Amino acid sequence: MSGEGLLILLLVGVIAGWLAGVLVQGGGLGLIGDMVIGVAGAFIGGLLLPRLGVHRGSGMVASIANATIGAVLLLFIIRLVSGGGGWGRRFGGFFGRRW
Repeated sequence: MSGEGLLILLLVGVIAGWLAGVLVQGGGLGLIGDMVIGVAGAFIGGLLLPRLGVHRGSGMVASIANATIGAVLLLFIIRLVSGGGGWGRRFGGFFGRRW
């Protein structure tokens, strides 16, 4: 992977991680947390969405959308596994929030 490709991957990861954090918890997870969740979400979205028949297209916006969907799924899985308590509290109070 070239330096430019790595930079784009990290940029997409930061944006997607921040969007997923806002959608799931109401705020970002910090720069490093956003980047980790976003890059992992990009891999999840890249593997899972085509198998479900969802094709987002190509380009930066499609990559961010794909990574955001994967990151949101990852955050939900983390919350389900952690039970919404303990380490999962770092990701906000979406399930524990009182409506």
